[in-house]
Amino acid sequence: MEVKMDPLFLALSYFRRRKLQQCSDICTKILQDNPYDQAAWSLKTRALTEMVYIDEIEVDQEGIAEMMLDESSIAQVARPGTSLRLPGTSHGTGPTPAVRPMTQSGRPITGFVRPSTQSGRPGTMEQAIKTPRTASTARPVTSASGRFIRLGTASMLTNPEGPYINLSRLNMAKYSQKPQLSRTLFEYIFHHENDVKNALDLAAQATEHAQFKDWWWKVQLGKCYYRLGLYREAEKQFRSALNHKEVVDTYLYLAKVYQRLDQPITALNLFKQGLDHFPGEVTLLTGIARIHEEMNNISSATEYYKDVLKQDNTHVEAIACIGSNHFYTDQPEIALRFYRRLLQMGVYNCQLYNNLGLCCFYAQQYDMTLSSFERAQALVANDEEQADVWYNIGHVAVGIGDLTLAYQCFKLALTNNNDHAEAYNNLAVLELRKGRIEQSKAFLQTAASLAPHMYEPHFNLSILSEKIGDLQGSYTAAQKSENSFPEHVDTQQLLKQLRQHFSVL
Repeated sequence: MEVKMDPLFLALSYFRRRKLQQCSDICTKILQDNPYDQAAWSLKTRALTEMVYIDEIEVDQEGIAEMMLDESSIAQVARPGTSLRLPGTSHGTGPTPAVRPMTQSGRPITGFVRPSTQSGRPGTMEQAIKTPRTASTARPVTSASGRFIRLGTASMLTNPEGPYINLSRLNMAKYSQKPQLSRTLFEYIFHHENDVKNALDLAAQATEHAQFKDWWWKVQLGKCYYRLGLYREAEKQFRSALNHKEVVDTYLYLAKVYQRLDQPITALNLFKQGLDHFPGEVTLLTGIARIHEEMNNISSATEYYKDVLKQDNTHVEAIACIGSNHFYTDQPEIALRFYRRLLQMGVYNCQLYNNLGLCCFYAQQYDMTLSSFERAQALVANDEEQADVWYNIGHVAVGIGDLTLAYQCFKLALTNNNDHAEAYNNLAVLELRKGRIEQSKAFLQTAASLAPHMYEPHFNLSILSEKIGDLQGSYTAAQKSENSFPEHVDTQQLLKQLRQHFSVL
């Protein structure tokens, strides 16, 4: 005789093993027999939420609307070292653009792609549209709400007949008084249905029912306010929640609010306050390191990443960032050790082999260089990655003096990604060596328009214009180069010469 397991226990077992669809199907059958079974209803709600759940702490992308139409500006000219939005507010310890490439927002390229690393604050709408926002696409995020809308439509697939819970008919006041149901219902509304207004209504009533003493509901209220762009209200809720109970996640949410309000110093103090309560907490240390890195204070960021590795020696972001810092401070051998560590941990992608190839080349381990780039070529996922691999192979070719191979590699980089400004700049230099002045000038102008934040195309165009007698064009380009990299000695000397020319005239 076969003994069947109780369906609800079977559904719970599936839920624990992350077989969420089977769990949801069993709960549906239970609810068909008994529509008022609260346990099955609650479990199905949790299963549907888990299918589309995304951790709110990490994923945070600013769309063009959020950046250009931001009304929460505090001071137009922030003091040096107090703002994430102004490039050049570094502590003087950051690398110069001559050593480490800069992003459009004026910060060094990081060793690890995060939603915030490629954003920054573009000065004009044109720049905002040009800047890629995500790791996987070159298109800018038009609005942060886009991701949430897509999640809402994807969640409809879990139940083809229509929504599982009809939110418009829910009596929020009734459910807010049932603690065992209200929390799962809130998460379902917030994550699965993406109805922030109803979620906020439920959270407000549940907080009131708990006599404003439940920290969890205050955090949820803060999340709703944050999603709606009401950052000061979100700050109040998170602060209140911390007074009731110290939780790491609440510190992270509150720090996110301060970063969005462009108050990095407050966020740093908050993280340090969190570390007093939770010594050695990896997420808090990582948060401090990221803020230092975004403020161009690379030495402090590296120290904190090392602290992260003392607590968790398999932290990919910390290893990658320390590795890239060693590479750009002229220590490719040490960087190679960090990237090899990533390889041992099972990280296996195009970017890692790209970095390994460059480290091997600069550490003079030429036998490994090309094999690393071959691996990188085999692992490319899109045209942008293919272009980066060819661009780096071109660099290696320039280093060994094979300019014909370099020329072909830069051409291949542009074939895969027509907006690769660095490849245009390097091609222009090679064309100039061949004596093709007009072609070289065209490439430099293209590079300068694609990447106005880079100083190299402006400087090269300035020198070329000066050689062919276009002093006014040379002066304009040199000024742009100086704006991008004020400490560049060659640009300053060129400007000095041009000013002497003009004073003679």
